[in-house]
Amino acid sequence: MYIPKINLMADRAEAISFMQRYNFATIVTVNNGVPNATHLPFVVKERDGQIVLLSHFAKANPQADELLECKPLVIFAEPHAYISTKNYEHERNVPTWNYIAVHAYGTVTLLESEEEKVKLLEESIQFYEAAYMPQWDALPQDYRSGLMKGIVGFEIVVNDLQGKSKISQNRSAAERQNIIKDLSNHADTAARDIADYMKEQH
Repeated sequence: MYIPKINLMADRAEAISFMQRYNFATIVTVNNGVPNATHLPFVVKERDGQIVLLSHFAKANPQADELLECKPLVIFAEPHAYISTKNYEHERNVPTWNYIAVHAYGTVTLLESEEEKVKLLEESIQFYEAAYMPQWDALPQDYRSGLMKGIVGFEIVVNDLQGKSKISQNRSAAERQNIIKDLSNHADTAARDIADYMKEQH
């Protein structure tokens, strides 16, 4: 990812927090020079000082067969917002787009046993809806086993993390305040999220 120095997200904890918040990401693999992508929810955590991404494919998804054939890229890319020139102090300007994105590359391990898949799904449940766990525990074993046969579980240990935060760092303080005010009143929640991130930069 192209990242000008001014837009570099250098804080590892900030990148992890961002991935955990915007955890519905895109995993990209390449097969014979052709990129393939699937949109998946990820559990993002730290383990033994490493960032680990956990998720699963439907077994019928052919991209699952490509996981071990290349170095996958997982893209976390929200929020974003159009930035109007009305927020600038001078007419000689053009509109732009503010956004935050994290690209994570890493090494894949397949979670192939039923025990590993159960652990994966239970980590996902705890992350997304812990209150569902009693219902999950009460499901018949044959039903749960059938579910396990229909998925390909995997984890990615991240070894290359690239974070970009393009939130008007190159604008004057007055212009930044104009943008924050404009986005804070926007109907789009993504625009308001960008405003919140801009406020944190002050």
